[in-house]
Amino acid sequence: MEHRSIAIDGPSGAGKSTLAKRLAQELGVFYVDTGAIYRTVGLAARRRGIDPGDGQAVEAMLPQLTITMGYGADGLQRMFLDGEDVTGAIRENEISACASKAAAIPAVRGFLMEMQRRAAREHDVIMDGRDIGTVVLPGAGLKIFLTAAPEERARRRCRELLERGERADFDQVLREVIERDRRDTEREAAPLRQGEDAVLADTTGLDLEGSFQLLLGLVRERLGGKEEQA
Repeated sequence: MEHRSIAIDGPSGAGKSTLAKRLAQELGVFYVDTGAIYRTVGLAARRRGIDPGDGQAVEAMLPQLTITMGYGADGLQRMFLDGEDVTGAIRENEISACASKAAAIPAVRGFLMEMQRRAAREHDVIMDGRDIGTVVLPGAGLKIFLTAAPEERARRRCRELLERGERADFDQVLREVIERDRRDTEREAAPLRQGEDAVLADTTGLDLEGSFQLLLGLVRERLGGKEEQA
């Protein structure tokens, strides 16, 4: 049985994970957060005192890692590093930069590629990241490039940090957003870009519900409704 897949790519802070999770629940398919997988590698490097941008050191670390992905009773994805549930730990703000640096290393992308493709072979999935439609799942039934203005994404990130009780300085977060965009688009390994066959979805000025309805409309237009996806 051939499974169907939806690829959602876009820059940091565009709302990919939040919207993809909700779409997966609406359509009754599995959600694969590839960013969480790369964050797990970034966390592993940080815990070992390894510079996540040091390609040789990170590559040497990879065979020592056991990274697995599972789903809780709530249906949400959970990440495990060497048997430890690190789902919360990988969401710390400093891990974002670690993940971005590690993701630019070709050996890391190769190390994690099969995990992502296997999920799509075994289930109907919505998968989000930076290169899902262009590299990981080039045959996805629907490819969406989700974005928003840097200022909009920085505001959203600040709200998220404040809700978690962390400090949030808008100017600093904006600089981090812009810098991550630069790294992600200029890296040699699978740079962030909109695929030629991807649909652009710009959510600048839209709230969460408006953004969700935009994506749900694209899914229904291109792939049909819930009944056809399940």
